[in-house]
Amino acid sequence: MFHTLLIANRGEIACRIMRTARRMGIRTVAVFSEADADARHVRLADEAHPIGGPQPQESYLRGEAILEVAKRSGAQAIHPGYGFLSENADFAEAVEAAGLVFVGPKAASMRRMGSKAGAKELMDAAGVPVVPGYTGVDQTPQTLAREAARIGFPLMIKAAHGGGGKGMRVVHGLDGFLPALESCQREATNAFGRDRVLLERYIEQPRHIEIQVFGDHHGEIIHLGERECSAQRRYQKVLEESPSPFVTPGLRERMGAAAVQAARAIDYANAGTVEFIVSPDGSFYFMEINTRLQVEHPVTEMVTGLDLVEWQLRVAAGEPLPLAQDDIVQRGHAIEVRLYAEDPDAGFLPGSGRLQRLRLPPPSEHVRVDTGVVEGDTVTIFYDPMIAKLVVHDVDRKQALARMREALALCVIEGPKSNIAFLERLVRHPAVTEATITTGTLDRELEQFTGDDAEAPPHAATHALLAAAVADLLAGERDARQAAERSGDPHAPWARADGWRLGHAGLRRIVLGDADLRHVVEAHGSDGGYAIVLDGERMEVAGARFEDDGLSGQYLSARFDGQARRYRVDVDADHVRLHDGRRRWRFARVPAFELQGGTADAGGDRLLAPMPGRIVATRVATGDEVTQGQELLVMEAMKMELALKAPRDGVVAGLHAATGDFVEADAVLVSLET
Repeated sequence: MFHTLLIANRGEIACRIMRTARRMGIRTVAVFSEADADARHVRLADEAHPIGGPQPQESYLRGEAILEVAKRSGAQAIHPGYGFLSENADFAEAVEAAGLVFVGPKAASMRRMGSKAGAKELMDAAGVPVVPGYTGVDQTPQTLAREAARIGFPLMIKAAHGGGGKGMRVVHGLDGFLPALESCQREATNAFGRDRVLLERYIEQPRHIEIQVFGDHHGEIIHLGERECSAQRRYQKVLEESPSPFVTPGLRERMGAAAVQAARAIDYANAGTVEFIVSPDGSFYFMEINTRLQVEHPVTEMVTGLDLVEWQLRVAAGEPLPLAQDDIVQRGHAIEVRLYAEDPDAGFLPGSGRLQRLRLPPPSEHVRVDTGVVEGDTVTIFYDPMIAKLVVHDVDRKQALARMREALALCVIEGPKSNIAFLERLVRHPAVTEATITTGTLDRELEQFTGDDAEAPPHAATHALLAAAVADLLAGERDARQAAERSGDPHAPWARADGWRLGHAGLRRIVLGDADLRHVVEAHGSDGGYAIVLDGERMEVAGARFEDDGLSGQYLSARFDGQARRYRVDVDADHVRLHDGRRRWRFARVPAFELQGGTADAGGDRLLAPMPGRIVATRVATGDEVTQGQELLVMEAMKMELALKAPRDGVVAGLHAATGDFVEADAVLVSLET
């Protein structure tokens, strides 16, 4: 076994690998970019070395710099994690040429899977079912359009050297084929350095089900069961689970055998994933083999009780597989979701910035959290904005979903916007609870998962506001008591926070901010009993108090006009946060007599950059007439393309960015004549 391992990656996967390596007595070496100098994976490593600038091309994609660190540190092996160089055959070959061990498959196996086109041809020859399509080397637009017409629509264009949902487009007719092809090729070039694409028939209402395979260097290959990843948005996985609620024992056996057959066809060793598209009738077709560890590998670990990173290290060191196929047993059900810094209500626009507050559920036998950040860290614009992976396990799917809902309710992310509320609605949606979700459900019915909650009961927001006011009152009284206890006269009436005044009953004024709204609440009373007035309506509150469950935080329980309600609550100096078990609220604690300022209206004469990024295409020139909603520029940021559109009809007065320019957030890109 190795005594020193270099981890050629960052974020939660680097931290994950370090935990296993440390448990196995292996010393860890990290590499980091300028943007990651204070990152968690750097702090956790036994030693860490800088390798370049913040852009991946300047650091994590520089194989020669990583190899130099490996030599200086005395590392015997390099684990590439996932993403970056993990599926780069040239890097794997260079590692081996340097006398080090690459923790992954052989370069030859990668090359066979490095092209989706070549992979399909190879699998077809090996007898693994494949989707009809075109994988030829003739990539002229005319040939591709002709082949598209032959295959028929709907049809998918896929980057031949891609992965992770990048460089993929679904086209429903020939008239939209060429624009989609251009966008797909451009995205593929930016993400993978090559613009070759393949075409294949798009299966209607499909499921995405993948099989975890593992091979050693002694000729043994087994599978560890399936994961279903049908909950996707724009081909990016959102929720993964194992076992699949769709797969029968017979289908599992057939898919597992096909996956092992696919791995044998490329002489595979180490961890890999064979991905299939599955039709409603149970027919399945090969999509690709991911020649690396997958982001969703924890769900397989939770149901099998195995550490796949440990298996990777043992196999890379030349050991045989720890278990045979008949020894693999699945227990219970596991579900994973990914917490991202993104805004679901703004088209899932990626976010960046300092994590001012980060609260994640405590790990337990039922809950696992994989993260590469802590409170105070920064989500940068240079890398994928994933904050954490939240994984739960229980005896069956119903209870696992309940665990996930409870775990999500405990999450708080402040600073950049996050997808927590989106995930909470997702895991309660009938398409998930009834296991009918397919790969197109989220894109087709996205409004059911974002925006206003149509299923919220009447007055839920008002009740939450009143509960927040009560929490504010209780917190104020608690803080006053604690301050009094620290003073020289703890029983003085001046130390009480009940609004007491000489000659009249106490009145307190609480102001809570919600987005741009300012709510004023008046309250009489103390010690959990209050008369509260909001917008002229009076409500009696009795029995209000905080309760600590000893594990997941604090609750507020009270009777509002005789009706008992309970909220998970988090109160600090600036905010009151509530969760009623289904939805969350966050109110700012505003000084009662704070002056109000106005907001400036910039009008619709300018198109601003929504976030830092690079301009990859310009669609207009100065003097062009444009219509509202017309695409003016295309920006690439955080591994995705954003179409920037005209705010109104008008004439372009100025174009302030060119293709290739890197722009900051809120930079003026296009101005229209007034």
